[in-house]
Amino acid sequence: MNISRKEFFRKSLFSLGEALNVIAGGAVQPHVEVAPETQQEPEFVPAERPDLLAIADNSICLARNCGCFACIERCEPRAIHVVFGTGIRIDEARCTGCGWCEYVCPVTPKAVTISPRG
Repeated sequence: MNISRKEFFRKSLFSLGEALNVIAGGAVQPHVEVAPETQQEPEFVPAERPDLLAIADNSICLARNCGCFACIERCEPRAIHVVFGTGIRIDEARCTGCGWCEYVCPVTPKAVTISPRG
């Protein structure tokens, strides 16, 4: 089975909602899933930007409690490392500012943002 983390979280949340709907006696309309071909996700084109740097907000990062590693898995220069119980650390020397980490972060607001180096 090949499924992305984003899709895994989406399906998990939908199945939780359906279970709550059954418990509540059907008070809420069931979720109707849209075929993946009809879903439009914005196209992301990464580009190395040496003038930018990823900044982590560990207060909302799911990696703090071993729940998510999306940014770590997607970071090609391996600039992101997890510190269990704390969150993630970003190696400024390795970060290329491409933006993949911010793009794949599943929380809102994003736990990783791209900012100008300074």
